[in-house]
Amino acid sequence: MTRVACLQFASGTDVDANLATCLRMIDQAAGECRPDIMVLPEFCNHISWYDDADHARNVSLPLEGEFLQAVAGRAARHGACVVINVSLRRATYLTISSLLYGPDGVCLSVADKQTLMGHENVWFRRADRHSEVVTTPLGRLAMFPCRDGVTCETPRGLALRGAQLFCDSLNSFAVDEASLHVPARAPENRVFLAAANKVGPLIPEALLDAVSAETHIPRQFLYGAGESQIVSPRGKVLARGPRQGEAVIWADIDLADSDDKRRPDGTDLFATRRPLLYGALVEDTAEDYIGAAADAVDVALLQTGETAQQVLADLPEVVAALPQSCRLAVLPEMPGIVKGPQQSALGLRALEVMQSACCDRPELLLATSLVLPLGDATALTAVLVGTQGVVLRQPVIHGASRYAWSALGQGLETADLPWGRVALLPGDDACHPEWVKAAALAGVHALIAPCALQEDWEADYGLRSRAAENRLCVIASSRPLGDRAGLVASLERDFTLMSEWRERVFDGRINDPIVTEQGLAPGITLAEVHPAAACNKLLSARTDLLLDRPRQLSDTLVASDTGGEYV
Repeated sequence: MTRVACLQFASGTDVDANLATCLRMIDQAAGECRPDIMVLPEFCNHISWYDDADHARNVSLPLEGEFLQAVAGRAARHGACVVINVSLRRATYLTISSLLYGPDGVCLSVADKQTLMGHENVWFRRADRHSEVVTTPLGRLAMFPCRDGVTCETPRGLALRGAQLFCDSLNSFAVDEASLHVPARAPENRVFLAAANKVGPLIPEALLDAVSAETHIPRQFLYGAGESQIVSPRGKVLARGPRQGEAVIWADIDLADSDDKRRPDGTDLFATRRPLLYGALVEDTAEDYIGAAADAVDVALLQTGETAQQVLADLPEVVAALPQSCRLAVLPEMPGIVKGPQQSALGLRALEVMQSACCDRPELLLATSLVLPLGDATALTAVLVGTQGVVLRQPVIHGASRYAWSALGQGLETADLPWGRVALLPGDDACHPEWVKAAALAGVHALIAPCALQEDWEADYGLRSRAAENRLCVIASSRPLGDRAGLVASLERDFTLMSEWRERVFDGRINDPIVTEQGLAPGITLAEVHPAAACNKLLSARTDLLLDRPRQLSDTLVASDTGGEYV
């Protein structure tokens, strides 16, 4: 077993005092739990606030300077690996860099930040090379800081290159980072994650009131949000720090658990990837890639019978009960698809029943996943059906053991509806963040997922993070999995930081979707989605969620199929 600890504390504007805090917290962690690996927050040397370029450079650290050498000495004293993030002084530029010191005090790796946040673009240069996966006697470690973990590309690339533990250093006041974005990276990659966040003010204390007035962010939310955490490859939070105050949290983990990428049905999540279809992730994206959409649309999730025959028998009555304002109703994946080709005749009949159910509702569309012919084969296929018949069909893209009989689709299909552009996610397609990113880059405003959830993390983190991190609506219907089913994840209209929000006061949540949980009992779950909100992906100045993604360093994600050889 490996003991990993996250060290949560505040940094200020005094570099020497910040060094003393780092050394004190390292000593405290060593005394409390004797960890093998310690992870410290982002910007340990100086809070990310500078008067000018000279100031930013003067408080940044040389690699061989006293600050980092003192940290290296502490790693050697305690015989532990230490991950620390600082602003690093290069010959002609500055970077935000995480450094890994081995138990002998030797610097094993430096990982530069790949996606900069807001004003960081003024002072620092983005990474121009991959971060390393470092093989140590403990296991294979990888580092990324803060914003790099709020998008899928950097962690995914590290996981594909064999990482067993993500070491994430944070400098964040966003409470949704701890509740959604940070833990999502662990189960979607089947990798352990240790995330250390700041507490205390993230800007000089004397400027708190002025900055609060200028940014429209209440003063209390200009502090680090804490909640450092350690998350298992299955999405279980093993340890979590408090929202306020210094803390050392730790957990004993078996890093070999990260090598098991299997789903409950035996599907290997990485072996079933389709990297040749993810090309959009590395391509340059036009500024106008996403078109206009409706401000609000009423949708519904339908929880129906346990057999396909019962679903189809009940469908006309269920549709008749929908409000007239409803434009989309999504059923779960049709029961019985595991029978494969035997269900193809039923699939064709289901199309007829769905079309007939909409006969008096020309503006309504129904969605589900069926077994349908695909050329000479059959495929698990999501469909969108209205009074005119099939509006959109999407054969499943990613294979899985439970539908091993299915042929696979060869590309993304979309439909432009009166209220926005949509795409369909059958089977396990929503579990692959690259595919959702590709859909977002195709200008999709909403993803429709008639699915069958297998794991808690899909509802807890997966579907929600797909909506938030790509700024698109997710409408997912599933039969119950324990006490969970599908959900509708819409978008807050107020999003871009440093601008005035009109519908809500900043409450610490930057990019958390508006979630409506699907009911477990047979019936209708109603929700409103905001497709037009998907057109705004500007998180902060010079930080667009998609246009500023780390596409130049995403080549690992589009490389030829791994065939499971990712370790």
